[in-house]
Amino acid sequence: MDYNSSPSNIFGGFMVAFLLFGLFLVLMNIIGMWKIFVKAGKPGWASLIPIYNSIVLIEIVGKPTIWILWLLIPCTAPIFGIWLMNLLSKSFGKDEGFTVGLVLLSFIFVPILGFGGAKYLGPSAAEAQRFNGMNDPFGNSNPFNPPPTTPQA
Repeated sequence: MDYNSSPSNIFGGFMVAFLLFGLFLVLMNIIGMWKIFVKAGKPGWASLIPIYNSIVLIEIVGKPTIWILWLLIPCTAPIFGIWLMNLLSKSFGKDEGFTVGLVLLSFIFVPILGFGGAKYLGPSAAEAQRFNGMNDPFGNSNPFNPPPTTPQA
């Protein structure tokens, strides 16, 4: 029997392996977000700055910048964070199933979105699409009613 190894050495080895695996997952998320930002036409380095990356992500999906306030309040952050991930997946042409993957398994789905073949389609928020004719069922480019025309005599 080997009495030279102690349980603390084995535990230390597991901790090092766990930390290296965690570091790998974080790096995959960072690199994937960098690629997502570049695909959306934003600078990739913006994904490295903690609060600024959320502001740029809000711009990518087309929501107003005041959303950063909702993402910083602890009670509303999970709701708006999930909503932001849903809008991000819609901005790249993905469905709600991909949103679930982004929320629950982000270390897998963020690199898929960044390195995959998904193209940035533009902001998916209704506020960003309201005045560009995409949601106009009548095909008018003017979001307001046209002025009435006077009949010719």
